[in-house]
Amino acid sequence: MTNNGVIQTDRELEFAIFCIENIALFLHMDAETVYRILNEKNILKEYIVPEYEALHTQSKEYIVHDIVDVMKERGITL
Repeated sequence: MTNNGVIQTDRELEFAIFCIENIALFLHMDAETVYRILNEKNILKEYIVPEYEALHTQSKEYIVHDIVDVMKERGITL
């Protein structure tokens, strides 16, 4: 369970890492840059972690595309 976007469990941490690594692969970027972007735009804290329960049941492709869409909505040029 999440608390204000703070990672509470090992599974949430593993999922956040999974998202970062797979977005980095999809965007041909390094994982550190993706992490920085997701943090700066609060996507990690306000979307990925709070939506863990719903997102982690989806396919990798769905998760990556969904988060990339959120990045675009928050003004990130990819």
